[in-house]
Amino acid sequence: MTVKIPRWDIHKFKKADHIIGSSMKSVGEVMGIGRTFEEAYQKAIRMLDLDFEGAVDDEVKAQLNSPTPNRMFALSKAFYQNKSVESVYKITGIDPWFLYRIKTIVEEEKNLRKNPKKLSKKTLLRLKQLGFSDKRIGILVGKKGLQIRALRKKYNVTPSVFQIDTLAGEFPAKTNYLYMTYNGNHNDVKPLLSKAVVVLGSGPYRIGSSVEFDWSCVNTVLALKKYKKSSIVVNCNPETVSTDYDISDRLYFEELTFERIADINDFEQPHGMIVSVGGQTPNNRAKALYAYGCRILGTSPRDIERAENRNTFSALLDELEIAQPAWSRFTSNNEASKFAKKVGYPVLLRPSFVLSGSNMKICYSQQKLIEFLEKSSVVSRDYPVTVSKFIKDAKEIEVDGVAQTGNIKAIVISEHVELAGVHSGDATIVLPPKTLSNTMLKRLEFLTAQMVMKLNITGPFNIQWMIKDDHIMVIEANIRSSRTFPFISKATGFNLSTLATDVLFKKNIKKQTIPYVSLQYTAVKVAQFSFARLAGADPVLDVEMASTGEVACFGRTREEAFLLAELSVGVKIPRKGIFVSIGGEQQKEEFLKVVPYLKKLKIPILSTEKTCMLLRKNGVKAQLVYKLHEKKSPNTLECLIKGHVDFAINITEPYTQEELEDAYRIRRTAIDNNIPLYTNLEKANLFLKAMTTYTVDDLQIKAL
Repeated sequence: MTVKIPRWDIHKFKKADHIIGSSMKSVGEVMGIGRTFEEAYQKAIRMLDLDFEGAVDDEVKAQLNSPTPNRMFALSKAFYQNKSVESVYKITGIDPWFLYRIKTIVEEEKNLRKNPKKLSKKTLLRLKQLGFSDKRIGILVGKKGLQIRALRKKYNVTPSVFQIDTLAGEFPAKTNYLYMTYNGNHNDVKPLLSKAVVVLGSGPYRIGSSVEFDWSCVNTVLALKKYKKSSIVVNCNPETVSTDYDISDRLYFEELTFERIADINDFEQPHGMIVSVGGQTPNNRAKALYAYGCRILGTSPRDIERAENRNTFSALLDELEIAQPAWSRFTSNNEASKFAKKVGYPVLLRPSFVLSGSNMKICYSQQKLIEFLEKSSVVSRDYPVTVSKFIKDAKEIEVDGVAQTGNIKAIVISEHVELAGVHSGDATIVLPPKTLSNTMLKRLEFLTAQMVMKLNITGPFNIQWMIKDDHIMVIEANIRSSRTFPFISKATGFNLSTLATDVLFKKNIKKQTIPYVSLQYTAVKVAQFSFARLAGADPVLDVEMASTGEVACFGRTREEAFLLAELSVGVKIPRKGIFVSIGGEQQKEEFLKVVPYLKKLKIPILSTEKTCMLLRKNGVKAQLVYKLHEKKSPNTLECLIKGHVDFAINITEPYTQEELEDAYRIRRTAIDNNIPLYTNLEKANLFLKAMTTYTVDDLQIKAL
């Protein structure tokens, strides 16, 4: 039995409609495999990596009437409230066959809650056959997941390893597609033992984890062949290359949970396990797997923990005398508010161990801080929120590399176009960096080397820095491959994932000099957004990632590469007119840098009052359009809806944007009318410069 469930990240988008209909809104999917629907269904829910342990979640409210991502949890909630299958069917229209099986799961939970001490071998086996995790069983009976694991091992309740039958039972199937089940009493394969290496995949595509981590996994598997090691991939995403039948020696189409990875380790007894190429999810498992006895190849989980834990990481930076924004960790709203007032707004709120900026927020006032904390202070129930001073107008830098026992073996530095405040996954990344001096690059390499040595890194790493007034501060360190790894590798022609595998098996790897500064071309990576599919979503970018894909292009200059990349994601060069609205005096001053390029345009420029005055004052023939609340014509929406413009720039003050309904309606109308929209000043300026420097006919496509 196979159950495929989409992964939705609609909650990441402000004002987005959560109703699921005929327009696709999911960003990825998982596939659970079992011998029963119940087993496969509960597996798939855990595979989504939403911090749910199965079909029942105690904190999800019933949402039966509306088809939202939470509906599948609302079904179990309804059965907990003793609603009948018939009544749920009438509300939802879901086939009773599925409803009866979800009800079976709920009834088992209710029985166990009533009789927690009667966890016999028979009961435990039945629960496992229905797809219950050790952790969920532990919650129901008041024990830890590891205690349940020990109990079932005592009872010899362990999963069987089955091959996926690709021949419909007509002939014996010999495939490398495997899954684990408790609905069996034999294994279809024998363990590979010490000749095998387990590579943990990235799980479902989602905002923050997509093909970039799959690329790292695949290239790691390919590199293992040099060392005559059999590869065992653990992943649950049917869309990935790593789950293709001919990539690895064995593929466990399974959950990336501690329980299941430990089960695979117990059965296979491999040489070791690589957790550093599948993104944040495998990284988060490293500590528990190491404590269990799994051999983690590369950087020690204790050092990974030092980088991920804000307290230990901060202490490490203080020891190295590396600057960082003032920060502290809090469990109460009052303490957080006092700290924010002390360091001054704006402040950045974030949890530990997250990917894609999940649940991060910049707060510009005490009111917004309290509002955010009351709504959602943590992503995982296990980690409190941290508050740090947000540095405005800082340049953001990415440093990617590979190290061996604390010594850097390869390093590449790239820069963001957007200033700090836009998530790195949404940012426009330029290689080689165009605005950093050789002196600054050397300083960054020196500081990075210090940190790498202190963390004793073996394998891939990514460190994010910010620079303001030549003052360097660290943002965070990721002891794993990053989403820029494929981009860097393809832009330089040097495969970082291959080197990251080499350092695990070869001693004293020679340092590789990657001449990224002297590249004869420029590579630019831009994000792909899907706001058009998310009705109502506000397309303003911030510290929480919103993009669903990316492209990279090469050019003779930064402007040419950027223009090619933007055209590749669907941006069109304006022909009819450009709408411009810039909020805030500082941002208006910055926008004046592109006035020479605006003067070159031979199309109308329409703008709101203050922006219009500024442009006219500086020699740009701008046409005035009125804001909606002014109730005059022509207004901003008219010029968008009636096709007077085919390009829009809407830059708002960050601390007022949520209150500016006019600005939101402009942005949303542009998206709904398929008009390219820029909401970031640095990116808008670069595009205007690029489109007036190059025509489409000027753009060259050359082999590298």
